Amino acid sequence: MQPPPEMMDLDLDRFAFRNLHPDVFLGTASDRYVGWLGQIYTPERYADRITKRTHKVGGKSYIEQVLPVDSVAEYYQHFPVLELDFTFYRPLLDTNGNPTQTFQVLQHYRRFLQSDDRIILKVPQIVFAQKLFRAGTFVENPDYLGPTLFLRRFYEPAVELFGPLLTAMVFEQEYQRQGQRTDAAGFAQELAQFFRAVPADSHYHVELRTESYLAEPVFEVLHQYGVGQVLSHWTWLPPLSGQFARSGGRFLNIGGQCMMRLLTPRRLRYEDAYARAYPFDRLVDGMQDPLMVEQTVQLMHTAIREKIQINIIVNNRAGGNAPFIARQIAERFLESQNSDRGAIQK
Repeated sequence: MQPPPEMMDLDLDRFAFRNLHPDVFLGTASDRYVGWLGQIYTPERYADRITKRTHKVGGKSYIEQVLPVDSVAEYYQHFPVLELDFTFYRPLLDTNGNPTQTFQVLQHYRRFLQSDDRIILKVPQIVFAQKLFRAGTFVENPDYLGPTLFLRRFYEPAVELFGPLLTAMVFEQEYQRQGQRTDAAGFAQELAQFFRAVPADSHYHVELRTESYLAEPVFEVLHQYGVGQVLSHWTWLPPLSGQFARSGGRFLNIGGQCMMRLLTPRRLRYEDAYARAYPFDRLVDGMQDPLMVEQTVQLMHTAIREKIQINIIVNNRAGGNAPFIARQIAERFLESQNSDRGAIQK
């Protein structure tokens, strides 16, 4: 039997996911990992252009090897969407309106993107974090939910640079310990004030990392302003299906988009997940949450039925190697599609 058109160009053995389904966009969090040579990247293209940098995580130092930015052209031969998360650490323009190094790197990326490539950016933490880690401690962020900073130093330059290629902006709400957080109703009021002050836009998605904020007052504000709920497989959050149920099983983004981020195994801290996954070149036995792939696929089918485009972003820390996890998801998705067809035919 001839496969459906969207499956004709699939080659999962080569990590080629661009034609998985018209409403499914499978990609990764960041891209230039040397550990992906021979999977996503052709080794001989970059042999003399690999750089090294030291990355400190949980008091330990790791040597990360990084491919040049132009490798993103080869990345997009495999994946239809890419999340760039380094924008989380610095705005695109400084206080004087001049381009920062972050903006300059994004400009370099933009040179290699084609008209059917999709890009996702994280909003700088200075916009959405109540507290910032400075000089070894957390301090109050004076720019928290500042609409002018967001508009001038991130939103406007991002939209101008990427135009229709920009698929989503992810606002990450940092985890807040019990006793140090406001209640859900208070947080919802803060969100309402912010989204009322910024331009209405279908690109917005909020990742709620504090479980108590997965509550009706917050979801009502997101619904009111058409802001998507990021379904996040992360350390201290409920399972993906539970997060979706908390919002009443609704896709809230006004643009018909859903964001799913597979970041770390549940109950495993960032530094421990990083240490186990490093150097990100293979799946790590026993690391991956056994429910993650199955619930991801279930939500993919739910989105498709409701005519929602779903973007699944996979992080190496979710199990050791993002391309292999993406292949697990694609294989399970196609298996479930075939099962559904068989059931209908019977």
